[in-house]
Amino acid sequence: MSESDKYPESSGRRQFVKGVVGSATLVGFGSLGAVTFDALTNRSGAGGGTTEFYGIENTGGPAPRAMPQIVVDIDDEGYVQGRYPEVTEEEVGGQTVQVAEETIGNITYAAEWFQYCGVQGYAGVAPDYDGDDYFRYASEPPYDWQRSEVSVGDRVHIDDFDDYESWGNGIGNDGVGKPAMVTWRSQDTENTIPVQLLRSTRVADMAGQDEEWLSESTDQGMMAWLNKCTHFCCAPGYKASGQAERFAAANQAYCPCHQSVYDPFSIVRSAFVAYPRPEDG
Repeated sequence: MSESDKYPESSGRRQFVKGVVGSATLVGFGSLGAVTFDALTNRSGAGGGTTEFYGIENTGGPAPRAMPQIVVDIDDEGYVQGRYPEVTEEEVGGQTVQVAEETIGNITYAAEWFQYCGVQGYAGVAPDYDGDDYFRYASEPPYDWQRSEVSVGDRVHIDDFDDYESWGNGIGNDGVGKPAMVTWRSQDTENTIPVQLLRSTRVADMAGQDEEWLSESTDQGMMAWLNKCTHFCCAPGYKASGQAERFAAANQAYCPCHQSVYDPFSIVRSAFVAYPRPEDG
């Protein structure tokens, strides 16, 4: 069997993605507040370099670090969007470049957070992306509610999660949180940026205790993260697989490829070496 067919569709396991580890050199720095250095290459306009970020903690399996959060905003009509870092133009090496970053609390929220697993080459991660920032429902979600109540491509609305305090699907405990699989900055692009959404009372409680980051990065108990496993870039899921119970991950995000586990209710500060965005053309 070839490497590209390592996990055939009938097995229920996702295929191995060649070269995924090489798409970012990984540097783990543990829990909140443990990183004290500055990212020296973030202002090149092309991205890359050592990047600090906040993400949902990896608590089991071979994944080396957290999956990065995407800041959530809910507009006046209740539609849910992911905030892209503020874009400015700067002179670097005699050229005008676009820099996507903004300060939130005690960290620089930047496009570099999402530059691993090949995402650095996606049109949606570039500052000049021609589209909006709304989350839209993805195809083939693992959740019955999403398949039956909303349509692929619909913008996510906060009312879709009205039952989040009681929702359950037979995996883990009911009432822990209601998830959805969505896309971000991916309209009319070749590649889709996969995102996991979760609305939970626990997220709201966490935000109430953290004015530096979580109060700004979540909204009405809704949080989001880039759904790319930091091990081999597979797609984990929160309450998406019955296998998760075997690995004490029924109430956490579980990757069925190699059994990595992430805890969305434990947000850590970590770092990795992001790849630069490819040159245009």
